[in-house]
Amino acid sequence: MRNTVTGQIHDNAQPPLSAKVAFLSSPAAYRGVDAVDALETHMAWVFLAGDRAYKLKKPVRHPFLDYGTLEARRTICGEEVRLNRRLAPEVYLGVARLTVESDGSLEINGMGRIVDWLVEMRRLPRALLLDHAIRSDAVQRGAIEAVADRLAHFYREAPDENVDPAGHVARFLHELGNSREVFAEKEFDSLTERGTKILTQLEDLLSRTPEIVTDRVAAHRIVEGHGDLRPEHVCLSDPPVIIDCLEFSRDLRLVDPLDELSYLSMECAVLGAPWIGPVLIEHYATALGDRPSDRLLGFYTAYRASFRARQALAHLLEAAPRTPEKWIPLARSYLDEAERAALKLPPPKVRQVNRSREADG
Repeated sequence: MRNTVTGQIHDNAQPPLSAKVAFLSSPAAYRGVDAVDALETHMAWVFLAGDRAYKLKKPVRHPFLDYGTLEARRTICGEEVRLNRRLAPEVYLGVARLTVESDGSLEINGMGRIVDWLVEMRRLPRALLLDHAIRSDAVQRGAIEAVADRLAHFYREAPDENVDPAGHVARFLHELGNSREVFAEKEFDSLTERGTKILTQLEDLLSRTPEIVTDRVAAHRIVEGHGDLRPEHVCLSDPPVIIDCLEFSRDLRLVDPLDELSYLSMECAVLGAPWIGPVLIEHYATALGDRPSDRLLGFYTAYRASFRARQALAHLLEAAPRTPEKWIPLARSYLDEAERAALKLPPPKVRQVNRSREADG
């Protein structure tokens, strides 16, 4: 797969990301491909070429991950394939090499020096992805039941994880604190009051009744799950497959299945399909004999919705945010869902303030 588009690369020079993207965006990089769709995400580029999809990790560094070295990207590509084969074994084909050949051209799986790594996947029909199907009003109840059954089987077979209860509570409180910092940014004054009210309610609930989540630990309900269960990661094929798990942090994959299902349910509601959540939860509860309280679902949903509102706003704090017009309206939609879920929770405890009075005299 020879590059005939970008300039040549000589000696031991590392081609810049722009050169890799230009090469992988060209049909000339592939055999029998007439067009390539290149999609940019926060941490990667995805190239849809024929019946294949290739993911190129950006060499980014964040407090929570570091893709800055070639070895780090090789490792994380391998982890992405390994983890996603749990729920989509037929989709994740392996890790491909991006090489520079002796004439300075780039090639996929060539014989030259490796300059990057790619996750290679079978391309899924866009129309079958759950987010697209919801927007097209093309989701059938039977398809959602099949997804629920697939996830229930996955959770049933996953071994329970040994999680420290206090650490589990601390993780929620840490993320709520991070969300509070984002909502406090002056750019988001219009949403600060709504966001901090929900966060206060969730923090207060965890402080007063940590058993809302520690009881789940005691019941051995914490598993290594998907970690990022959103509609765009669910394909309504036969059988359904779930892709694009959170690969860079095992700690963030250690979740209560009902937390993940509440997350997916909330995202479907934001897209206009609130009926999907109850179907998912009911099938899980029946299959695993694990029927949740309204309070537990309310907590998980409000937590996930406020977290996603924070993530939407955080895009606007970047130096050059993509689609800046998108994030404030999306954050409002998530806060709508968080407020609805919070109605199932007890109100924050009223904090009494004692004031001394001076005696008359």
